[in-house]
Amino acid sequence: MAVTHHDEDMAAGHQQSPYLHIAALAIPTFGQLIAEPAFILIDTAVVGHVGGAALAGLSIGSTIILTTVGLCVFLAYGTTSQVARLIGAGRKRQGLEAGVDGMWLALIIGVIVSLGIFLFSRQICAFMGAQGQVLRQATIYVNAVVFGLPGMLLVYAANGIFRGLQKVRITLIAAITGAIINTVLDIVFVVILHWGILGSGIATLIAQWVMSIMLIVPAAMWVVKEGASWLPRITGIASSASDGLPLFIRTLALRVSLFVTVVAAAKMGQQVLAAYQGVNATWNLALNVLDAIGISGQSLVATALGAKHRKETRFMVHASGTAGMWMGVFTGGMMALLGFTATGLFSPDAQIQHLIMVGMVVQAVFLPLCGWMWALDGILIGAEDYRYLAATCTLTSVVYVLALWGLTSLDWPNATWRIAMLWAAINVFFIGIRAISNGIRAQGEVWIERAITPHATR
Repeated sequence: MAVTHHDEDMAAGHQQSPYLHIAALAIPTFGQLIAEPAFILIDTAVVGHVGGAALAGLSIGSTIILTTVGLCVFLAYGTTSQVARLIGAGRKRQGLEAGVDGMWLALIIGVIVSLGIFLFSRQICAFMGAQGQVLRQATIYVNAVVFGLPGMLLVYAANGIFRGLQKVRITLIAAITGAIINTVLDIVFVVILHWGILGSGIATLIAQWVMSIMLIVPAAMWVVKEGASWLPRITGIASSASDGLPLFIRTLALRVSLFVTVVAAAKMGQQVLAAYQGVNATWNLALNVLDAIGISGQSLVATALGAKHRKETRFMVHASGTAGMWMGVFTGGMMALLGFTATGLFSPDAQIQHLIMVGMVVQAVFLPLCGWMWALDGILIGAEDYRYLAATCTLTSVVYVLALWGLTSLDWPNATWRIAMLWAAINVFFIGIRAISNGIRAQGEVWIERAITPHATR
């Protein structure tokens, strides 16, 4: 297909300030993305001063919550791609109705999953390696926070609408409000009222639902304004679920890898597990900075593909990848600085502080690679290249789990070596292999042709 003059004009416009265009979407998008990790980070900072068992229990409990929310991220990714591509094709009303379908699916999944986790919370925590007081603390936290999940999943789906419309500032406002509420309530419930880890979970639950209401209301206003329907459509919900299945498999592979890492940390002792939580909470925050860039590229690429603009699509691949890498350099520097100066925020225990510092420095070295890989991931999601991502991420997870099993079987000298090994393994065997597979795919043309060609098989 020949490149149109409109295509050339769009590319020329982005060539003047492509990174400003990405930043205009990435900064507000970051607001929504950091919500759940920020809540966990706040919980970690407060609960860490309750005691080592509480912090270790939070590590188990928060992993369950983050894993569940993360598995449902397809609600945001899939909805963003569908809405943006339909809008790019000039079908705004249909795009908004696709977003509504995603929100109904989010509510259904949220209710079912919350009930399941609540009923089997103790068994799930025990399966992850929690014992004794750690098991008790983890179970209390999960039961306190779990019914906030429907609210967070609705937030994810609503953001698909905002991202597709490229109107994402409201997500930043909602995230800031949620973080403030969570922080204040954490202090009130945990520090003042001495509710311990229970208070931390309740604070997060309330913040999740406040965010949900703040985003559902304006999303409803946009839908009504365009004359789209808010009624549940069985076919639309089923279609959203079907499109999201490969993304779910992709995310499941990622979360299984992180789950196995937590299990490995738990087997290495309470101090290693507590330190892993401190690093992991910070890493999740950093990854969401990088993911914001990937999602910005996803939205822009999906819109360009909907309008069948090949040149604009290819240009955004380069711009997004470069932006992701340099943001990785920046976040890596900040994480290293945090590791050397602020580990006391997570624990008063000197040994745990040392282990957190080691983990943060190791992770900081690899964040530029993470940034580049996450940006390409967003690009391919925007093209709805879901099957390729599901296949490569699953294969990568198998390699990583086998590699981690082999590494943890070795007799490491001390806890410092063990925490360093855990974080190096994640980046070499999981992030590294995914970076290679995404890079190879992005350089080709198959994914572009499949997205642009009518009735192409995905």
